[in-house]
Amino acid sequence: MSDVTEWIKQTVTANPVVLFMKGTAQFPQCGFSGRAIQLLKSSGAQNIVTINVLEDAEVRQGIKEYSNWPTIPQLYIKGEFVGGSDILTEMYESGELQSMLKD
Repeated sequence: MSDVTEWIKQTVTANPVVLFMKGTAQFPQCGFSGRAIQLLKSSGAQNIVTINVLEDAEVRQGIKEYSNWPTIPQLYIKGEFVGGSDILTEMYESGELQSMLKD
């Protein structure tokens, strides 16, 4: 396992809510990342750890391999890959995201 893969694994298992995104929570650098942050906040997520993939090409590539998911943003809750922006939107609309974050 590469250092980046190991770091990603530690990050997503050590923090309850982790969002790999373009930009930061305060300054998202793509619409999908911005939407993901809004949905998490609207769902009552606390202590969201955000990782700006634009700062590190290794992490940006590594997270796509780790999750086997080609796009950013990527949400992890309790170490499990949840999905990207479209999946978050569907889960938010159905109430599933809110209940996952409450547990």
